[in-house]
Amino acid sequence: MLVSKPPNPDALPATSPPRADWVLFNGKIWTGAPLTLEDPRRPAHEFVEAVAGTGERILALGSLQELQPYLVSQTVLLDLHGQLALPGFIDSHVHFLEGGFQLQQLNLSRVESQTDFVTRLAGHAASVPPGQWILGGGWDENAWPLRQLPTRWLIDPVTPHHPVFLRRADGHAALANSLALRRAGLTRATASPPGGEIVRDPASGEPTGVLKDQAQDLVARRIPPPTEAATLSALRLALAEASRCGVTSVHNMDLGRSSQSPRPSALEPLLRARAEGWLTCRFYEFIPAELGPETFRELAERMQQDALLRLGGWKAFADGSLGSRTAWMDEAYADALSNFGLPMPWLMVPGRLQSLVRDANRAPAQLAVHAIGTRAVHEILTTLEAVAGTELLPRRFRLEHAQHMRPEEFARLARLDVIASMQPHHAVADGCWAESCLGSARARWSYAWRAVLDAGAKLAFGSDWPVAPLAPLLGIYAALTRATFDGKHPGGWIPEQKISLRQALGAYTSGAAFAEFQENEKGTLAPGKLADIVVLSADLFALPPEKIKDVCVTMTMVGGKIVYQAT
Repeated sequence: MLVSKPPNPDALPATSPPRADWVLFNGKIWTGAPLTLEDPRRPAHEFVEAVAGTGERILALGSLQELQPYLVSQTVLLDLHGQLALPGFIDSHVHFLEGGFQLQQLNLSRVESQTDFVTRLAGHAASVPPGQWILGGGWDENAWPLRQLPTRWLIDPVTPHHPVFLRRADGHAALANSLALRRAGLTRATASPPGGEIVRDPASGEPTGVLKDQAQDLVARRIPPPTEAATLSALRLALAEASRCGVTSVHNMDLGRSSQSPRPSALEPLLRARAEGWLTCRFYEFIPAELGPETFRELAERMQQDALLRLGGWKAFADGSLGSRTAWMDEAYADALSNFGLPMPWLMVPGRLQSLVRDANRAPAQLAVHAIGTRAVHEILTTLEAVAGTELLPRRFRLEHAQHMRPEEFARLARLDVIASMQPHHAVADGCWAESCLGSARARWSYAWRAVLDAGAKLAFGSDWPVAPLAPLLGIYAALTRATFDGKHPGGWIPEQKISLRQALGAYTSGAAFAEFQENEKGTLAPGKLADIVVLSADLFALPPEKIKDVCVTMTMVGGKIVYQAT
């Protein structure tokens, strides 16, 4: 890819313009910028042939001939060989350190049955010293033939000497074995906490080992915190995965929380990585809303915010998840007629969410609320309407997931300027089984990206990693095809909610940048903006949508530095 020197390196005008440190050329570069001549920072064309940079910023865009005045003998030329370059992908919803830990732990995401589940766990347990916790997860019983939740009695025979805590794929349920329940002091007499459920055997009333939402903390808080070495290793693994996937920025939803323990653990490794120069991704951080304004201010001061590490706001939960049947619905689940899901504590006390919105505005902090079910989304938007009637809401309120909505809610999203922070991969995974618990009428407005955009609301895409793969290209594939993994919807599940390639790319770039107040810094390629760029193995604009899942990242650049290059 490297060229030793540019053509005519000394042919500079008498008054030299700024000199380029590097130039990407001989490719197809999608700027992502609107087609306008009014803003001199934006290129006049959607596609250009070359981009030059100095330091961590973009210097100029155009043809190689147009960039000639910026080239000197020291300029490094990077030949794209016709490949497609784009603004770096911004993932608007990740659990970054948790993703790194999952890369170290037992991965059950490809388990296809209860038998396979037990076999994988038994094999792993044989390599773990007695008494050590077995952690990991990624299992999804909806992908198994019987679609039944596992129990502690299923796994106790293969883990008699190890406490076990394995999270479900969505992170809203976990399975603990009997030894883990004993260590946590959880018995038949233990009551389910607000916003959580201890799943019990219907005949005996005994806990089955499955803990939903807030009930997970009953066991999770007993797990020893990870060591410093393990945490740094998890961060390095996660950063490498982000670079490999072309992700140059993330909105991280769990600062102050790791997969093993609710104890704070994320900030120190991020600060260390930045200080030592190996933080190869930009972080926009959210802390649990329960920590409040004082903690938010303290963390902001400690963070010494810059282009690599910024504190954004608060994350709150309105409900659970669809897969765990804890998303809060207006109507009962079609396959569990007495179950409407679970509201979280922020919605259980009248006026509490309104107070949170007002506190966030005063902090000031951006507020991102997890809402998946129709009732949860409705309650949040109703709260925002009540607050907006009395005071300004300038903080770009975010609705995380926004998976299942009443059809009239999309117009409310736009009217209230609420950003829909959504994860397209969930649709092609959940679409294999979601209609069985939603019913066809309710499913029609699920994962409805087209409806969001048609209403004029803002859309930002992410992955929810490690719930889903970090790879934005898989998300783009999902947004364009809606083809479920079981092969039963090759033309797309609810195909009217498909969106275009440019809309999907925009949600992963400019839309996600807007969602973190950084639209003037990144999300498009323009002079003066951060040089965050991803190069792909094929031209997405020339491919049929079903081929996009096979495209690879060949290079990732963050701030003008190459942080990943395919071999």
